[in-house]
Amino acid sequence: MDVKVEILKRKLVVICRGVYGDDLLNMAKAIYDGGLRCIEVTFDQSDAQGVEKASKAIEQLNGVCGGELLVGAGTVLNSEQVVAAMNAGATYIISPNVDDDVIRLTKALKLVSIPGAMTPSEVAHAYKVGADIVKLFPAGHLGTKYIKELRAPLSHIPLLATGGVNEESLPGFLDAGCAGAGVGGRLADKKLLAEKNYGEIRKRAEAFVSLLQGRA
Repeated sequence: MDVKVEILKRKLVVICRGVYGDDLLNMAKAIYDGGLRCIEVTFDQSDAQGVEKASKAIEQLNGVCGGELLVGAGTVLNSEQVVAAMNAGATYIISPNVDDDVIRLTKALKLVSIPGAMTPSEVAHAYKVGADIVKLFPAGHLGTKYIKELRAPLSHIPLLATGGVNEESLPGFLDAGCAGAGVGGRLADKKLLAEKNYGEIRKRAEAFVSLLQGRA
């Protein structure tokens, strides 16, 4: 499987931050049933056990939904974390920043590289170093006008809009030229998880999928 092609085809990556155990597995099944396939488990840098917890979660996710989920690691900040993610079974590496060492190691390990950038210089540099896709963050604050202007000279670089993405804003980001988006709280909703309302999570996933229909 070509992971980059699949991510660009699926367009949405579900961001799971601080969700572990049964909550994570049930949430993953809900978004899978709703039609989504890409899920990112973030490394919580504020937790001394964050890398260990996320690595275990990545391993668990690869064992559910018939192995059909595309599981990646997020908030990966250094080379050691890239290796930990790979060993856990992550197939793509997402970061909030552009770190040349992280990008190069990710590519050397034959994983998909998705570093985070904001400015045209950062986006272009990340791609030059080897990024497959560049996460544009914080997309909600930057806005669609900014994205369109950034895309004008850099239309060859696939962008993943992240930050402020919901059912209302997603079409605008895609219309502005983003190849896809990262969705966090609307799907990895802590309140719904506490209530074990996985049915609502599935419905929201279905709503996102419906917004993607007809888009190449």
